[in-house]
Amino acid sequence: MHIAVIGSGYVGLVTGACFAEFGVNVTCVDVDERKIGDLREGKLPIYEPGLDQLVAKNSQAGRLSFTTDLKTAVEQALVIFLAVGTPPREDGSADLSHVEEAARQIASHLNGYKVLVTKSTVPVGTGERLRRLVSEERPGAKFGIVSNPEFLREGAAIDDFMRPDRVVIGSRDEEAVAIMRDLYRPLFLIETPFVITSVEAAELTKYAANAFLATKISFINEIANLCDRIGCDVHDVARAIGMDNRIGRKFLHPGPGYGGSCFPKDTRALVSVAREFETDSLIVEAVIEVNRRQRVRMVEKLEGLLPEPAGKTIAVLGLSFKPETDDMRDAPSIDIVRALVGRGARVRAYDPVAAEAARPLLPEIEYAADEYEAVEGADLLVFVTEWNQFRALNMERVRGLMRTPRVADLRNIYEPEDMRRLGFEYVGVGR
Repeated sequence: MHIAVIGSGYVGLVTGACFAEFGVNVTCVDVDERKIGDLREGKLPIYEPGLDQLVAKNSQAGRLSFTTDLKTAVEQALVIFLAVGTPPREDGSADLSHVEEAARQIASHLNGYKVLVTKSTVPVGTGERLRRLVSEERPGAKFGIVSNPEFLREGAAIDDFMRPDRVVIGSRDEEAVAIMRDLYRPLFLIETPFVITSVEAAELTKYAANAFLATKISFINEIANLCDRIGCDVHDVARAIGMDNRIGRKFLHPGPGYGGSCFPKDTRALVSVAREFETDSLIVEAVIEVNRRQRVRMVEKLEGLLPEPAGKTIAVLGLSFKPETDDMRDAPSIDIVRALVGRGARVRAYDPVAAEAARPLLPEIEYAADEYEAVEGADLLVFVTEWNQFRALNMERVRGLMRTPRVADLRNIYEPEDMRRLGFEYVGVGR
C-alpha cells in the first residue's frame, strides 16, 4: 500500500515514519521547500526521541520520501492523511483554513478511489464539511472520509503509535474502514483494540480524551493547593485515590499546570464546539480557569521564598512544557519567567533541548550551558520541567554554588525532608 501524509509537522512526521516502519510506502508532503530539503538530508524540524533514527532508516530503505509535489503523491496513494495545523482562533475555535485548502488541492488530483483521513485534531462536523468540499471541487469523484485521531504523547510518540491503547476509525464508508483496518493490520498482532465509530464520534473522542486528562491535572492541582493550606502531603492523597481503578494513577501529578500543543488548544476548542451546539461545558471551562490560576499560584509560591525578587538572580531548570520534547507552546515556564522578569529579577535558565525554541519567546533571559552554570550565584532555584537528569543533581554542589540556598520545586522532584536536611529553604507543590 502507498499512502501520502499532507503536513510534515509533529503529527505528520511521526505518522509517516511509523507507517513506513510497518512496511508501508509513505510520501510526506509539505509546502515548505526548506523543511522538505532538510528532511531529505535527515534534519528534523522537531525533537522527538528516536524519530531521527526511524526517519533515517526508512528513508534509506526507500519506504519514506519527502516532497512538495502534492499531485504525484496523491495520484500514487490509496490513503491520504491530513496532518496540517489547526491553530486556535481568538475565540478558541479551530482554524480549519489549512485543512480545507489541502482538501481542495487533493480533490483536484484525484484519479480514482481514495480514502481521505483527518489525522489533525478537528472539530465535530469537519469530516462532513470536507466531504461536501471535495464533492463540490470534483463532482462525481469517488472517495471515503475517515476520522482517525492521534493520541501521541510528545516524548513517547513512537511507542504510542507502535503500541497504542486503541485505534479509533470513524467512517460510514465500509470500503474506507476495510482499507484502514488493512493499513493498521500490524497492530492486530499485538491485539490492539479497534473502535469503529461514526466520523462525528471519532472527532469528538480526541477532544473528550484530552479534556478529561486536563481535568485530572487541574483537579490534582486544586487538591495540592488545599494540601498546602492544610499541611499534608498531596502525594499521599494522589497515591491513595489513584489505587482506585475507577480513577487510576496517571495524570495525578501536581505542578504548574498543563501546557503544550494539545491540552490548552483542545479544551478551548471543546468549549467552542459545545457553544456551537448550544450546550454547556461548565467542567471544561473550569479546568481552563484552574490551569490559568495555577501559574499565578506558582509565582506567588516563588515570592514566598524570595519576597523581593528585583535585582536577584533566579535559576530556572527546564523550559519545555514537559520532558523529552523541545515544545515551548503554552509552556508554564513562559508565564512564570515573564512574571519574574517583570518583577525585576535576573533569570538564568537551562533546558537540555528547548533552549533554541525558547530564545524567541524569552529573549530577555540568560541561557546556561548546564544545570550548575545556571545555579551559580543564584538567590533561588526553580524546577519547572522534570527532565530525568534533574532528578539526581549533586545538591550539595548546587547549595555551594548558590548565593542563598532556596529551592522552589514545582514538579516535586525532590523530597522536602532531604532538601531541608541539606540546608535548603524548600517548597514543593502540595507538600
